[in-house]
Amino acid sequence: MRMDTVSPMDTLEDFIAHAIALEEDSAIRFDDMADALDVHQNHEVTVLFRKMAHFSRLHLAEAQKLAEGLTLPRFKPWEYKWPQAEPPETPELDATHYLMTPHHALVMALESEKRGHAYYAGLAQSHANARIRELAQEFAEEEAEHVALLEAMMAKYPAPPADWDEDMDPPVSVD
Repeated sequence: MRMDTVSPMDTLEDFIAHAIALEEDSAIRFDDMADALDVHQNHEVTVLFRKMAHFSRLHLAEAQKLAEGLTLPRFKPWEYKWPQAEPPETPELDATHYLMTPHHALVMALESEKRGHAYYAGLAQSHANARIRELAQEFAEEEAEHVALLEAMMAKYPAPPADWDEDMDPPVSVD
């Protein structure tokens, strides 16, 4: 991911507002995916997504604590300075499949956490503001811990066979 395509945060308040939005969006998206898969009785993956939402909420609480006493800017969705259209740690909702395995869920979560790590690490390396660099480094280290945890979990869940999504009784929509 190229961080030089993103305008740097101008102030500490900008950075914290971005961190709050990033973690809040990630938690919501993981919960949405857990809800969708729970409907399909995919409980093992549901539990993994709930755990990832919990990690995001812990990080969100840290960012909200940093915001105490500050006046944060209110950005419109298109005003955030993300590397791409969505916050970097947001998992892709359309990548879910009702038959997905824990391996797939872990891959999705791992990609999300790696993007979050790259985002914070990029700010930690290149921002002109020393306090933003310091906080970004702390956030990057926490994201690195999540990456390591997910990589360790993946050893328990090898990739499924190529026909993992074959459904002998697929859902049918009634027109």
